[in-house]
Amino acid sequence: MSKDKELPFEEHLAELARRLKVVLYTLVASTILFMALPADLSFLHNPPVFKPLVSVLLTYIRNDILPASVKLIAGEITTPLELYILASFALGVAVTFPVMFYEIYRFVDPALYPEERRMVYPFVAAFLSLFIAGAVFGYKILSPFMIWALMPFFEALHVEALVYVRDFYTLIFALVILCGLVFTFPVIFVLLVKFNIVGTEVLTKNRKYVYAGLFVVTALITPDGGPIADAALFLPIVVLLEVAILVAKRYEKQRAEKESPAITKVLSGGVIKCRYCGAEVHSGRAFCPRCGRALV
Repeated sequence: MSKDKELPFEEHLAELARRLKVVLYTLVASTILFMALPADLSFLHNPPVFKPLVSVLLTYIRNDILPASVKLIAGEITTPLELYILASFALGVAVTFPVMFYEIYRFVDPALYPEERRMVYPFVAAFLSLFIAGAVFGYKILSPFMIWALMPFFEALHVEALVYVRDFYTLIFALVILCGLVFTFPVIFVLLVKFNIVGTEVLTKNRKYVYAGLFVVTALITPDGGPIADAALFLPIVVLLEVAILVAKRYEKQRAEKESPAITKVLSGGVIKCRYCGAEVHSGRAFCPRCGRALV
């Protein structure tokens, strides 16, 4: 498709639908693949024994995070099957993410200027890097910490640590994904500043309200970890946000240096020239009579 060709709205919708189909087909195919993918080829010699790769990954997560004293129970007879499908779907989503980003980029690419196109790559790289960093943080640090923080309550109340397997894995999956998404907020903020949609003063002048809201969000993400778990997630987000403010201020400074003053005096007697259309205007006016734009 030519980038210089202007397509009607219907064709844009058709292209969007085609790209969404690619994402959907990738999700379905990858989910089915993970459901059928074996951990090894031993089932070829003993067909009734089939050990899926998903079960190996779930076992690794349980051994890596859950203490040996905690036992997982099904609760319902269909729970293992539901968990098997849920884990396969989660892995399918992970495989589909790069395809989705690629299809989004290909859809908006014809509308981008060359400088905007060059800007896409570092922002996408930063987004993916922070998402992965947040997911690793949620899995390696926050998840074990939450389990560790809850264990004393079992001992204090003399309650046997029997946990529903669905609750455990749902908590881990949700925590990993949410931590990844929260870590990407600074990139989104810098992007909004870059396109002059918001300014850094939105955060700098309202830090206490923004951070209070962020702490509430972290408390919702870590409902079972207590205030220490909330702080463990809140502190790195604050650091990333402060770094994002510094980066965003650089973009604001570059934009201010490139933009010339809105008005320029060209004649005596206070007559000025509109920067946009070049019309001569008396300095007492706030808007250009020709183009209607603000002069200050």
